[in-house]
Amino acid sequence: MDEALNELAEHIQMGLGESVLSWATDYGQLTITVSASDILDVVRFLRDNSSCKFVNLTDICGVDWPGREKRFDVVYHFLSPVQNQRIRVKLATDDETPVASITPLFPGAEWFEREAYDMYGILFSGHPDLRRILTDYGFDGHPLRKDFPLTGYVEVRYDDEKKRVVYEPVQLSQEFRNFDFLSPWEGTDYVLPGDEKANTN
Repeated sequence: MDEALNELAEHIQMGLGESVLSWATDYGQLTITVSASDILDVVRFLRDNSSCKFVNLTDICGVDWPGREKRFDVVYHFLSPVQNQRIRVKLATDDETPVASITPLFPGAEWFEREAYDMYGILFSGHPDLRRILTDYGFDGHPLRKDFPLTGYVEVRYDDEKKRVVYEPVQLSQEFRNFDFLSPWEGTDYVLPGDEKANTN
């Protein structure tokens, strides 16, 4: 299995040259990292090359790495029924630089790219209808970003007096606890509120 994946990786590297930044085989699947500016050429090669034939787009998703300059990975998953192989294609981008949409090559990418835009704010140039798909049109922010607050910014409820759904700013009745992730069997390094008189021996 690994030998076949290595041969496939070398074939793709030869065919695409500098467009492939790196590749690795993990968990029985080939992952190639490519330049964002070359994504259309890479996907076209993977689809049309007779030794690849990755004709099935399985998924497109985003990954948020807020500590990086290019904080997002866009991850594409393809299947080749001819080769009986799967491949993962990754590229890095930020929240301002659009990635070329692959909808001209795979029309089914339209909703996947809309979801990545809605959840992460990843922009796709050339997309025929880039708008939210899972959240409401007036939604503020992108909920799968790691800096998005757990409570969101607004809450939705049905107002019986107005006879309609209303949006209101989130109001917390208490502060969030700061979790230290220590084992409860070992105990904490600090005194919990209300335990000031507990025996500290």
